[in-house]
Amino acid sequence: MAERFTPPTTAAIDTVRQHTLGDLLRRSALRNPTKTAIINGDTALTFAEFDAAVNRCANALAARGIVKGDRLALVSHNSWQFAVVHYATARLGVVLVPVNFGLGPEEIAFILDHSGARAVVAEDTLIPTVAKAMELSGLTGAIRGVIRGGSTPAAGWDDVDQWMLSGDPTPPQVFVADDDPLRLMYTSGTESRPKGVLLSSKSLITQYVSCIIDGGMSGDDVEVHSLPLFHCAQLDCFLSVDVYLGATSIILPGPDPAAILATIEAQRVTKLFCPPTVWISLLRHPDFDSRDLSSLRKGYYGASPMPVEVLREMSERLPDVALWNFYGQTEMSPLATILQPHEQIERAGSAGRAALNVETRVVDDEDNPLPTGEVGEIVHRSPHSCLGYYNDEEKTAVAFRNGWFHSGDLGVIDADGYLAVVDRKKDMIKTGGENVASREVEEAIYLLDGVAEVAVFGVPHPKWIEAVTAVVVPKDGVTLTEETVEQHLAGVLAGFKRPKFVVFADALPKNPSGKILKKDLRVRHADLAAI
Repeated sequence: MAERFTPPTTAAIDTVRQHTLGDLLRRSALRNPTKTAIINGDTALTFAEFDAAVNRCANALAARGIVKGDRLALVSHNSWQFAVVHYATARLGVVLVPVNFGLGPEEIAFILDHSGARAVVAEDTLIPTVAKAMELSGLTGAIRGVIRGGSTPAAGWDDVDQWMLSGDPTPPQVFVADDDPLRLMYTSGTESRPKGVLLSSKSLITQYVSCIIDGGMSGDDVEVHSLPLFHCAQLDCFLSVDVYLGATSIILPGPDPAAILATIEAQRVTKLFCPPTVWISLLRHPDFDSRDLSSLRKGYYGASPMPVEVLREMSERLPDVALWNFYGQTEMSPLATILQPHEQIERAGSAGRAALNVETRVVDDEDNPLPTGEVGEIVHRSPHSCLGYYNDEEKTAVAFRNGWFHSGDLGVIDADGYLAVVDRKKDMIKTGGENVASREVEEAIYLLDGVAEVAVFGVPHPKWIEAVTAVVVPKDGVTLTEETVEQHLAGVLAGFKRPKFVVFADALPKNPSGKILKKDLRVRHADLAAI
């Protein structure tokens, strides 16, 4: 019998082979030192300047006692400093904990406590909320850094700009393995408390490769980043990929339609990601037709399906923009499947097929694979996958059972391998013994002229258990009535699928990532059946 071959492994070999999140920027800086990496307001950094700022920030954190494996919470709107902290922690092997800046003190306190954060970096305008959260969590001895917007640093908080713009620019010498945890993302989930999703360089970089290959991305891109960087969609499908490729990133503080349109024109932007709600806001904005958007070539959407009628409108008003649909979730870093540009109209509403480094199937409640055309839970197998849920072995075991990651989404795969996401399990409406997919009802309502946005969900009902309910936002200047909606749907949907209640609103509640907050709508309209 031949002797089993065991490859040599030494610390020296491991160091030579290191390929982690912290390495990507350095390599882009070596390839493109004078190219503009980031533009944020009046600040512009070349890749060499960006790389040096990251080293200074990492060394400043190390000088304050932060070491590999520690957790650093970052609470901030989008900024160039956010990007620097992101890569600085990766260089040290420190686990970054991006925190939703819209959370209250109690919610942030839970994340600080659960993650075991030893350092906190916060934007100056958020210091009162974050300080209260630190008090509630008992986090008294943490390293504190403030991202200033022109104000004087709060007492007890270090000026993060000084970490980045002065000090030692040499790379810190820390070995980081490709599956060491580098990110702890807290999901906005449906439970009372969010889950902490652990991601590694291997999870993230294999996901970047899938984005690049299947998403048609290149180093020539000029991209606007306006959705929150605390969310892995903007941070990991787009900003980090641009840094990896050596593309130019323009960071905006938020998804203001006027600012996005003006930036596309002024900076000759070629690439843009927005959830459908933000694409709709761009199409409806009075500046849309007056701005020069001719440089835009690539558009991406995710977070929820794009209504078919909006897809058709985009193809008419942005005929030179190729569109991709990215579907996934935080636990997949986050990409799982992609619908390509040439498939948008032909397969409108589809989430596409599994991305390059992903396998996807649909299973029944016993995890048996289902044949084409049958609805079941969507599961994935991929190196994109997270390392599990931090400090929660039970939820990790349930999600990763039988060798697949269980998404919690319901879907169906057709004979050509295309996935249609039917609904989140929690969003499936069970009414009168029938299952109704909210997505199907929403698509039907979007076919009605004058509808700008719609959300469909279930509310408690004494007879039907749950009643299908629609909240409709009319387009500006359009008057819609409940009777108009009912007459339209009478010829489109079966009776049990049609809303029992139709409510009109000026806007839908959304989180900072542009996702419609159906949970809030369910609470707001829970008593409709009692009227």
